[in-house]
Parts: sequence; structure tokens; C-alpha cells
Amino acid sequence: MRPLPRNTKILFFAKHCTEPYVQIITVHETKQWQSVCSSEEEEPHGDDLEDLLLPELIDRSDLLGEIQCQKLANHLPARTQGNPWRLAYSTAVHGTSLRTLYRYLSSLDSPVLLVIKDMGNQVFGAFSSHPFRVSSCCYGTGETFLFSFSPDLKVFRWSGENSYFVRGHWDSLQIGAGGGCFGLWLDADLCRGSSFPCQTFNNQPLSSKKDFTVQDLEVWTFSSREI
Repeated sequence: MRPLPRNTKILFFAKHCTEPYVQIITVHETKQWQSVCSSEEEEPHGDDLEDLLLPELIDRSDLLGEIQCQKLANHLPARTQGNPWRLAYSTAVHGTSLRTLYRYLSSLDSPVLLVIKDMGNQVFGAFSSHPFRVSSCCYGTGETFLFSFSPDLKVFRWSGENSYFVRGHWDSLQIGAGGGCFGLWLDADLCRGSSFPCQTFNNQPLSSKKDFTVQDLEVWTFSSREI
């Protein structure tokens, strides 16, 4: 057996194999894996801020500052890390239409990050494991989560109580459900929305007003190729 490199841990031995499967685990990755067990995560403080990832934004965001991007990047799945952020849809550029949003996302095969600023200047949204689309049933995986800067970043991950991650209609977009409420809901014109506690994420309302008016909205994708 070859000697193992420094800073590695043996995760498991493959059957009938003399070599262990090894993976370099950084302090940052360990913190990420441990945090998945919590449905609500606060932003890092103190020395942890030094571990924040600096994502590469191909386009400029009108809703997220550099520090906010760093904090969000720290909570994204490993499969998105290292890929540039590309702006797939923006109400400021493409208008206010859910149908148009679906059209611009129709060719994507990567996760998406939905960012909303309401008329109270509060920023919040959702990470979806799959691009938004019209569907007859819910779709997505446990990677999906809700977040809110209020003003500190709070992340609400999958509770495991149900799998109502995302469902797209022509007249609305729904993220998280249960107990008769949606974690995040948007209308067909992307002008009005609501956010209530739901069983999927055991979240708090993302906006200071449970029924809110959208000021601007952006959808980001994590793709190594141009849209």
C-alpha cells in the first residue's frame, strides 16, 4: 500500500481492493458537511470569515454584494464549487414574466440560485438543485434550500419531513410546502410573492412581510459554459 498524503482521511475500503478510497478533507469541507444536519444555519463569524469562498461572477449582480456572494457560496453544494456564476435571468434585463423565466432556463442542466429583493430592500431567495420548469409534480433534491439576509444570512435546509422542493406552474412558482403554506411563492408576473413557515425547510418567513412585493429578481446558474 502506498503511503497516504498528508491531510487525508480514509473514508472506507472498497471490497476486494488493497487500496483505500481516500479524499482530502479540508477544514472548510468538514464544516460544510456538519452543517447539513442543521435546518437553519447562521452566517460564519470571526475567524470563519477567512474561510469564505470567493465565487467568480461572469455578470454583475444588482442584488448581491461581494460579501453576500461569498457567504452564499459557502453554503452551496460541492458540485457547484469552482464553476462561475452566470446570470440566467433578471427582471431588470428580461422583464417581469414567469413564462420568460422558464424559457431562459429551459436549456440549463445545472442548479440555480434565485435571488429576490423586495420593496423593503430585504434580500432572500432559494437554491434549487434543478432549473425551474413547469411540472405536474414536485421535483428537486435535498440540496435545495431557502435563505434570507435579515440582515445576517440564514440558511434553511431540507428538514426531511417531505419532498415538496419545487413545483412550477404557468401562473406561479412554489418552493417548499406543507401545512397548507409555501416556503416561497411567486406569481405569474414575478411582482408579488409570499413566504410562510413550511414543513419542507422548517423555515422562518424570508421577508419581513409574509406577503411581499418584488422590487427585482435574479436567477443565477453555475455552468462552465455560456448560456
